[in-house]
Amino acid sequence: MINFSKAELERYSRHLIIPDFNIEGQRRLKEARVLVVGTGGLGAPLLQYLTAAGVGTIGIVDFDIVDESNLQRQVLFSVNDVGSSKVEAAVKRLRALNPHVQFNIHNVRLTSENALNILRNYDVVADGTDNFPTRYLVNDACVILDKPNVYASIFRFDGQVSVFNYVNEDGERGPNYRDLFPAPPPPGLVPSCAEGGVIGVLPGIIGSLQANEVIKVITGIGDPLTGRLFLFDALTFETRTVRLVKDPDQKPITALIDYEIFCGMNGEESEEDPVKEVTVSELAALQKESNSFQLIDVREPYEFEIAQIGGTLIPLDQIEEHVNDISSDKKVIIHCRSGVRSARAIRTLEKKYGFNNLYNLKGGILAYAEEIDDSLARY
Repeated sequence: MINFSKAELERYSRHLIIPDFNIEGQRRLKEARVLVVGTGGLGAPLLQYLTAAGVGTIGIVDFDIVDESNLQRQVLFSVNDVGSSKVEAAVKRLRALNPHVQFNIHNVRLTSENALNILRNYDVVADGTDNFPTRYLVNDACVILDKPNVYASIFRFDGQVSVFNYVNEDGERGPNYRDLFPAPPPPGLVPSCAEGGVIGVLPGIIGSLQANEVIKVITGIGDPLTGRLFLFDALTFETRTVRLVKDPDQKPITALIDYEIFCGMNGEESEEDPVKEVTVSELAALQKESNSFQLIDVREPYEFEIAQIGGTLIPLDQIEEHVNDISSDKKVIIHCRSGVRSARAIRTLEKKYGFNNLYNLKGGILAYAEEIDDSLARY
């Protein structure tokens, strides 16, 4: 029998006086072992609320370090944590929030080699990751190990929440992530938050909802979001709940695979392949000298309206339609906001059309605003 100290009873008193929750719900929380994958935007509120709620054991998986750009939304960290291990900084903060919780640190990248060994020691897994290979990895490991997977994702102003692989009181198993997305999108079609952005408050909203689902799964109160996908639009403050059904054609998941290959993020098409670059200082010099070169902007039209540096607009998804508009006999500099999409455009043009005169603007328009023209800084 799980017992509580006087300090714990005082701490959780607002839970204990809820008739449908009471001490039995709190006991289930204290008995539970929850693994949170990722300490980023979603992981920050998720970890804080699970810790405050009194989940007995919380495991944290992340291999990253705190960067200053994280602080806009990852409210678990402060400026003093920049450069530190995320899991170490997170646990230090969380222990100060609730000393009655046991934390297990997994300061590693979650892979096909270690996922089953890490996940098998937990009752519930909460996926707060931001990339497709890890989402499929977490999903498949949960299916193999028979663990509920509380999922959430965020992008720009939109958020999603669901509970995958959950078995209800009637013994019926709900859908998993592959029932929603049988296959990943083509590489580059869906940008990451680092490239596409996310409004800073959205992770707090969605991460809190994710924590709520974890608590419901553990305690058995309410109706978990199994077989349903909750959608939230922060701009319009509209919500929708979409029904999910199991895919009868889905093949049984019996083993983990190479998820980088599955998501098309390996080999020659890897985002790590180098491309030729020019700095913003070199571009500014070329612009002053009026040397013969071509500048192409592969951002979206709305971004072009916000800020531009004299390039010809050819959005990334239209780049192949405008191959004939790209010079092959003089230097061509391609840019986007940060340099990610423009590098992707160059790889496509070099691989498919044989260009060898393309240069990526290092750091994109963000670097140009910082080093050359601060009137662009608002973008």
